[in-house]
Amino acid sequence: MRLDPNSLWVQVFPLIEGAPRTMAERGHETGSAGNPNDAWDVAEAGRIIETYRGLDGALMPILHALQDRFGYIDDKAVPDLAEVLNLSRAEIHGVITFYHDFRRTPPARHALHLCRAEACQSVGARELEVHVKRKLGIDYHHETPDGRWSLGAIYCLGNCACGPSALIDGETHGRLTPDRLDALMREAEAGHAEAAE
Repeated sequence: MRLDPNSLWVQVFPLIEGAPRTMAERGHETGSAGNPNDAWDVAEAGRIIETYRGLDGALMPILHALQDRFGYIDDKAVPDLAEVLNLSRAEIHGVITFYHDFRRTPPARHALHLCRAEACQSVGARELEVHVKRKLGIDYHHETPDGRWSLGAIYCLGNCACGPSALIDGETHGRLTPDRLDALMREAEAGHAEAAE
């Protein structure tokens, strides 16, 4: 589930002198989660690390900021984080790999998360799951070989009255059928193609 990124930064980092307050101030559109076409930039990653290094418990805010910017956390960041935060590389690696939302590779162009909570399952989520896995040829926590789609599970979107529900590129959709989900996925791909032009 994707939270409003602006609220996270406004609530958690309001007192940091010079810290960017919104996604737009950090250089990308509100609501986007990094541009998977952006290459990892060591200098920019260093600036992000320096911005938040003085916080108590700075590791998590830095990891979130890196992932917000690049869409993932490159292994190149681990030694820098360890040095700046006076932690071992193993500690940094352990945090990154413990939390499943932190990515270590660039993300797929589109992310689909199916709700697996009981309310959605009772109205057809399992059939939707079978359809999607067959269509994409992947299981949960994987990406299609062409890098177009990732498939994830989420446990309750708070959209129970409109199940089965899913997130497509961070947007909640309800009352899904296999046909409606296919149409929404085509829409997402068409929107991505238009943005690339």
